[in-house]
Amino acid sequence: MSTPLIEAITIYIENHITTFHSKRLERVRGLELNDILKRKNPYLFKAKHLERAQDFVESILGAFISSQEETLFGDFLEGLAVYVAQVCFDARKPHLEELTGIDLLLSKHGTLYIIEIKSGPNWGNASQVAKMVLNFKEAIDRLQAQSPYSAIVPVNGCMYGTGCNPHSIGKIKKGKEVIEQVPYMKLCGQVFWEFISDVPSLYLDIIQPLGYRAKQRNDEYQLAYDKLLNRLSHRFMDDFCTMDGAIEWERLVAFVSASSHSS
Repeated sequence: MSTPLIEAITIYIENHITTFHSKRLERVRGLELNDILKRKNPYLFKAKHLERAQDFVESILGAFISSQEETLFGDFLEGLAVYVAQVCFDARKPHLEELTGIDLLLSKHGTLYIIEIKSGPNWGNASQVAKMVLNFKEAIDRLQAQSPYSAIVPVNGCMYGTGCNPHSIGKIKKGKEVIEQVPYMKLCGQVFWEFISDVPSLYLDIIQPLGYRAKQRNDEYQLAYDKLLNRLSHRFMDDFCTMDGAIEWERLVAFVSASSHSS
């Protein structure tokens, strides 16, 4: 059933999803072989016994593009989450110089929530989580100094997945010593989308608008991808294959890893 909120979200998605598709297409058209080779582990692909040039290129290209798309779509989805919170709770995105790392300030039921938005529940390693906790601590100190609030609650909001923990404890350390503990809420998937909208079904409601003109966009993308794969495969064979078509693995490894001082 359509509601004013769902209608507003649908319009937002239709207006902004085209940017995701355009950037995705632009990055495919602009790729060069060296952009990808320098970022991939040649030992892995040798261990997987990839001996056909096109198989090798398609494998590294797929891994590279998948990572790029995750980033692009994560940016889009974060923008959608911020928009939803703005519509539902008049939330705002702070300026970068105002609060480091904080993506959203949301006031709800007398509590100010400071939110860092991440993709899924396993978004970072221990040092990245520690950085988020430090961002929370610094934001709380700064906000309390500006205007004392009755309650400020940090939130790690994850746009998909499960693994919520409303009573997470972050630790700030000096060396190995814990000097302060920072409680925060970890909200994932359905729980996060409901938190920023008060609509339990929102995590499902946003899926249909995401398909706006998807087939047309993907057909255009696939054509560009196929051309890119052919072009990079041809370049790879010229640069890293013998005359009879075998991959020169030593030459490839040297290109990726040799010291600039090697002769």
